[in-house]
Amino acid sequence: MITVDCEQYSEEWWAARVGIPTASCFDQIITPTGKPSTQAKKYLHQLAGERIAGCKTETYQSAAMQRGLEVEEEAWNFFNFVQNETAWQVGLCYPDDKKQYSCSPDGLTETAGLEIKCPLIHTHVEYLLSGTVPTKYIPQIQGSMLVTGFPAWYFLSYYPGLPPLIIKVERDTEYLAKLKVGLEMFIEELEVTTERLRAMQ
Repeated sequence: MITVDCEQYSEEWWAARVGIPTASCFDQIITPTGKPSTQAKKYLHQLAGERIAGCKTETYQSAAMQRGLEVEEEAWNFFNFVQNETAWQVGLCYPDDKKQYSCSPDGLTETAGLEIKCPLIHTHVEYLLSGTVPTKYIPQIQGSMLVTGFPAWYFLSYYPGLPPLIIKVERDTEYLAKLKVGLEMFIEELEVTTERLRAMQ
């Protein structure tokens, strides 16, 4: 694993993600059930375009998303307070020096990674009552383990004033095998598409 020690959402962080599949978008390559995603072509075109343009696509940030980022530091400090493991922060992780895909953990410990979600109150209550990791985050969490090689990943849903939800997710070898194949095919097609665009310049 190779890490980029920069502040997330900084210019350096955005630059390191240009044209590279990231775990937060792995659901656009493979679904939580392990099937090819119908969004793959659109995501592929986005990344190919970024490679040629040399910049990251601008993404919309709602008020709820901004609030989540503001609460995230509080959630991160809470995790370090209640867990036996201490997390540290990194900017970006690649599996190797090829840097073909990446993830941006909210934290890393000696034995696991950390994914923090700070949703709106009704969504957090829904997560609490279900007591399980929301299905939509499976590609991101399992994908982060694929990138880093870690055997487990913590999922933390946090809302100030309410009980937190902390779940330790283990590696799903069957799902990871499907994700790895899907990623390899996606990256191969991404290279071909990028070269086609480059030839048009």
